[in-house]
Amino acid sequence: MALRSARPRDLSTLRDGLGMLPDLRALLAPLDSPRLAALSAELGEHAGDAAMLAAAIIPQPPVLLRDGGVIAEGFDAELDELRTLSTTADQFLVDLEAREKAATGIATLKVGYNRVHGYFIEISKGQSERAPTHYTRRQTLTGAERYITEELKNFEDKVLSARDRSLTREKVLWEGLLDALNERLEALRRCAGALSELDVLAAFAERAQALDWSRPELTDAPGLHIERGRHPVVEAVRSEPFEPNDLVLGEDRRMLVITGPNMGGKSTYMRQNALIVLLAHIGSFVPAARAVIGPIDRILTRIGAGDDLARGQSTFMVEMAETSYILHHATAQSVVLMDEIGRGTSTYDGLALAEACARHLAHHNRAYTLFATHYFELTALAEPGSGIANVHLDAIEHGDKLVFMHAVKDGPANRSFGLQVAALAGLPRVVVEQARRTLAELEQRGAPQAVAKMSPAALESPQQFGLFAPAPSPALEALAAIDPDELTPKQALEALYRLKLLR
Repeated sequence: MALRSARPRDLSTLRDGLGMLPDLRALLAPLDSPRLAALSAELGEHAGDAAMLAAAIIPQPPVLLRDGGVIAEGFDAELDELRTLSTTADQFLVDLEAREKAATGIATLKVGYNRVHGYFIEISKGQSERAPTHYTRRQTLTGAERYITEELKNFEDKVLSARDRSLTREKVLWEGLLDALNERLEALRRCAGALSELDVLAAFAERAQALDWSRPELTDAPGLHIERGRHPVVEAVRSEPFEPNDLVLGEDRRMLVITGPNMGGKSTYMRQNALIVLLAHIGSFVPAARAVIGPIDRILTRIGAGDDLARGQSTFMVEMAETSYILHHATAQSVVLMDEIGRGTSTYDGLALAEACARHLAHHNRAYTLFATHYFELTALAEPGSGIANVHLDAIEHGDKLVFMHAVKDGPANRSFGLQVAALAGLPRVVVEQARRTLAELEQRGAPQAVAKMSPAALESPQQFGLFAPAPSPALEALAAIDPDELTPKQALEALYRLKLLR
């Protein structure tokens, strides 16, 4: 309304909403709540606006003002008179056609109208010679002639003028409505704000009651304690019962390293806890049996895989950019979700990055972190006094089927079930069997050592195969040529100096 761009249905909606205010106040009156009482007062008195709009706008107006027919009958006498001329036009044309048929004796004569040529009397080609002399030819068609008479011309001028004047009058009346409403714009804005807040509170209350949510406890003591938490969206769309889970984070337990199979529920568990924190901070009850939430300043997430090729950023670059932002901005009062960091690069690079990010979050940022990973080596980070703990979502094999338990348990997972999930996804059986054989070969060669046990030099120079074979070392060749049993002490010392020069 302030921009004067409101459409007819905007004002009809405003009319209907203002008309409901008395009933809304009656519903709020018995509720013992200072905030609801304040919002009821903010609604204000708008009986005059509601009555004006009810008198001015038809119940179901068209979408656009230019189509006409927006202003209700009886609101403006001048508009009603102009509309009467237009509505009586149809009957006049029926009467005129009957008179002309009787006068000319042409039974096929008809009176019509189009936007280009206006009103006309149409006579077929075969009967056109019987047209009276006072008929003036207006248009020639393939099979007919169209004429105009003085009487029809005068009527056309009157009716078309009335229609144009009617639309003009509607626009004038519409502008008058906007002028009147804009004089009370601030009061209407306050009313809209109060209605918006009441709408949100009503939605919170209805969801809390319908979905068995509980009132969260917001405390000054740091930490997160959630009992039997649930994901509100996943729970709503699943046909089977949702498995609730707990979360405990505090001063001595800052990070959970979450392991388990794909589809086991790691991401659901992470997101449900972030949503519970978010819902609590916007004033809603939460999908949990109990939630005690300390001070939280922000929720930061690194979830999913996506690129920004238009800006020259690969999937891994986007992942690292988001991770960088989190490491620079997370505080001891932040909730951080990290899902599969490092999977966009080589195994050792990714493992090293994931380990370094986890340590930084736990020891430098000290954020409340849920760190989901398939790098089982990271479970070694959960040492006494580190503030890091291991949890996992388990799954069991039942015959040829994989059953996801969706229950969070303490400790690391013992396997990932990646091949079983691939089979569930529909990979060809021959591909899965080949993967099983390759996995068996890799396991026989030995898995990489845990990151926590790696030396700094090993982390900086991980043992990965290069593209080209390294050149032989002169020092190693010289060392291999030495027989220590044949050396005197002096010769051994001289060999040591030679080796030092070759390093």
